[in-house]
Amino acid sequence: MDSKTTIEELKNLVKKFCQDREWDQYHNPKDLAIGISTEANELLDIFRFKSEDQMKTIMKTVDRRRHVEDELADTLFFILRFAQLNGIDLNNVLKRKLEVNNQKYPKELVRGSNKKYNE
Repeated sequence: MDSKTTIEELKNLVKKFCQDREWDQYHNPKDLAIGISTEANELLDIFRFKSEDQMKTIMKTVDRRRHVEDELADTLFFILRFAQLNGIDLNNVLKRKLEVNNQKYPKELVRGSNKKYNE
């Protein structure tokens, strides 16, 4: 359950999984970044050319939702592995990035708009 599991616990699960398979040799920053991109694109492919109604159906259909969840988990796996091997504290970097985005996208100026901050 998300509310009972820490990011560190998830990193350790991924670490053990990879160590048990002796995959450290394959997990350099480039290949892990490729993994993140590949898995994220597999998630994207599920929704490509789909209407709002079709996307809602995907998320309500057990086997199709499971496919979405699997691709999301695969993406998270690579993100956690990248962070774990490279000493990145995801909690701190996310908070830092949100603060940067808070400056770029002040809520008073962008609420309800999907335009980029410089448009």
